Amino acid sequence: MRFAFTEDQLLLRDTVRGLLARECPPDVVRSAWEARSGRAPSVWAKLAEAGVTAMTLSEASGGLGMDELDLALVLEEAGYAGLPDPLVETVAVGAPLLEAVGTAAQKERWLDAAAAGDALIAVGFEGQPFVPHAAVAAVALLHRGGDLYAVPREELPLEPQVSVDRSRPIARVDYAPDARHRVDAGDRAALDAAVGVAFDRAAWATSCVLLGLTRRMLDLAVQYAKDREQFGKPIGAQQAIKHHLATALIRQELARPLVYRAAWSLAHRDSVRDHGAHVSMAKVHAANAARHVAKTALQVHGAIGYTIEHDLHLFQKRAWALAAMYGDVGFHRARVGAATLPD
Repeated sequence: MRFAFTEDQLLLRDTVRGLLARECPPDVVRSAWEARSGRAPSVWAKLAEAGVTAMTLSEASGGLGMDELDLALVLEEAGYAGLPDPLVETVAVGAPLLEAVGTAAQKERWLDAAAAGDALIAVGFEGQPFVPHAAVAAVALLHRGGDLYAVPREELPLEPQVSVDRSRPIARVDYAPDARHRVDAGDRAALDAAVGVAFDRAAWATSCVLLGLTRRMLDLAVQYAKDREQFGKPIGAQQAIKHHLATALIRQELARPLVYRAAWSLAHRDSVRDHGAHVSMAKVHAANAARHVAKTALQVHGAIGYTIEHDLHLFQKRAWALAAMYGDVGFHRARVGAATLPD
């Protein structure tokens, strides 16, 4: 097992980093926040042009045939930029799940469009109360009663909800299973396996985004500590501030290899028991790191960090929302325990 990324993967990361720095500054995220749309259409179009939306689909489905190791750094950069659009749900989860178990008609209708960036996909797992981006997705993949359904947006019964992160809209979907929308997995065991992998992809991909958010919040805190002066010198010169920032950096860097290890495990198709434990360890540490750094960044900024006008809240509230998504820390700790302790 290697933790080193290839030159091509690093080049892709740098390309996406530069694209998002130009096209998705905080003003764009703030516009999505104020509109409560969860969209930055021009940014999404640029990502599609760069091939990001086609990464996880096979070449037969109009994609690039890439895996989780290729996607990990892209997701991290999306987190750093605060990209509003459903990159996790569409590219990391929805598209490969639909390709794996969808009917021929469902694949024909949505996969080419998803690869081209013209169709967004929302995902709702069993027991998940709210579905992010359901109002803007072309199709929602809903796991209900052990079956999976691909439901067009125009047939989704939506009840919009208030989200702490207004650039990431959520909705309650009161969907009554309809045989017209059921996917064709062949048998229940195959469907259960596909949905299980999709859930792990969702939790892992969210961990990647959290890692990027953590880095962004820490960068904001460090820059503010350099710029803000008290008694004639930067507040970052104070030992207490230095220690807090150093601890935040340690928490971030402890999470990083676990997130990358989970990507490797998923890409190399480790056993379900193994990759599930790796994903859960990644989610626990990424969520804890994000929460810790969010708190530290807020303490460093002081009162200005509490204001909605400051950019910090755009990333902080996204981190809070994602830390609880696709299994909170308690859920994933229990999964790690179940995988590592004797039966």
